[in-house]
Amino acid sequence: MKALIYKELKLSMHPICYVFMFLFPFMLLIPGFPSAVGFIYILSAYPILFLGANKGQQSNDLLYTTLLPIRKKDIVKARIFTVAFMQFVFIFVASALSPLAYFINKELPPDKAIPGIGINGFVSIIGIALIGYSIADLIFFPIYYKHGKSIVMSTLFTILGFVLYLAIFTIVIPYIPGCEGYSKLLQGSGLGAQFIFLGICLAIYFLLHLIVYRVSTRLLEKVDF
Repeated sequence: MKALIYKELKLSMHPICYVFMFLFPFMLLIPGFPSAVGFIYILSAYPILFLGANKGQQSNDLLYTTLLPIRKKDIVKARIFTVAFMQFVFIFVASALSPLAYFINKELPPDKAIPGIGINGFVSIIGIALIGYSIADLIFFPIYYKHGKSIVMSTLFTILGFVLYLAIFTIVIPYIPGCEGYSKLLQGSGLGAQFIFLGICLAIYFLLHLIVYRVSTRLLEKVDF
């Protein structure tokens, strides 16, 4: 398994993936930029990872990997680990930049303020992003591993699902009567409550990725290359 993860990070990941991980979080420093929206950009790296320019699908990387003396479930596990690695690096860089982003945005006039979400509620935003990533992977991996090549379709549905989820949980729900507590959580009310919310979201993240792993493994076992 260690060698397979090493292969993922050294061979499968195209260098442009690191651009998505380390540079796109800097978009949070744009005044008035919705902090939750920035997390979508790492999903755009999925086709780069799975296609891998001249490495991935174009050179039958999945077929080659399945021919190695390893279990197919380890192939799925290693790829999920790689995607999770990209997601958490992105979150780490974005979190490191969040204090500076808050400093840049705190002087914005009311008409320029971001409705529904605030940079001072960044801990809650991370939790929302983690569940969004779980839903995105729950869409992407089963579609991809059903045939081992449906990258375009899986990417489109993944980004669409993430955008719809984000719109519901950061724009729609905060304005529903009775959800004032959730709205205050997004605005940064109560740091302790935010970390409790983040812990719950982390638990959901790992639970949903366990489902992603089991469903994707079952589908890959049925693929006839």
